[in-house]
Amino acid sequence: MARATERRRVVRLDGSGRSVRPDSLAAEEPLEIRIGGEALTVTMRTPGHDFDLVAGFLVGEGLVGATEELAALRYCAGTDADGANTYNVVDATVRGARPALSAHRNLLTTSACGLCGRDTVDAVRTRSRWDVAPDPLTVPAAVLYELPDRLRAAQRAFDTTGGLHAAGLFAADGTPLCVREDVGRHNAVDKVVGWALREGRLPLTGHLLAVSGRASFELTQKAALAGIPLLAAVSAPSSLAVDLAGELGLTLVGFLRGRTANVYTRADRIG
Repeated sequence: MARATERRRVVRLDGSGRSVRPDSLAAEEPLEIRIGGEALTVTMRTPGHDFDLVAGFLVGEGLVGATEELAALRYCAGTDADGANTYNVVDATVRGARPALSAHRNLLTTSACGLCGRDTVDAVRTRSRWDVAPDPLTVPAAVLYELPDRLRAAQRAFDTTGGLHAAGLFAADGTPLCVREDVGRHNAVDKVVGWALREGRLPLTGHLLAVSGRASFELTQKAALAGIPLLAAVSAPSSLAVDLAGELGLTLVGFLRGRTANVYTRADRIG
């Protein structure tokens, strides 16, 4: 199977001249997602934890929401010039009524954008099965401050490449439960949510989601669809992310660095 990192030769320039040396890059390859053999989308991702990625993607699309609804995941046809399996096609079997794929995307999704192809903002306001507003979670500020360091400590591929986003699921006391990396920030979150779905943990009541980059509308929506009441980002949120978090009653934290943070919505959950 493909590796999360790849080696390339580079010419290194510095003040004293140039040299040739190997460099590690974050791998990026296409992954075609199918349901019952029918193509749903192609996303660009870092190989690894592909089943988690597909499961989380289906949660984010509102196609599944419980462990028992996802009957099976398997790699299928997808070969290179030598006839070897590329492990770049995953087919999901969904129990119950077959999802209407025509109402969802059937296009190329880049690693930078998990919402490409949506017609309107209203179309992505998928109603979650769970209401995060009444979630009684409370988190001491001291626990919040520790999340970026705990997330960073689990970023093994980032240490090698410097080119991957991370998402981490934490218990209310700051204990890390699952950390995933990917070239796409939305993929990293999907991998975390997909892990939780496959472990039978949804909804993620009383949990925290921390991300290494900014907090976008789509990441806020993904958190809500998984039943997560608090999303914390080390960088800035978008205005639409703040609006959505406010509408849903989700706590949104940005600029979480050192012992400072901005709490944009539901600050009552921070002790």
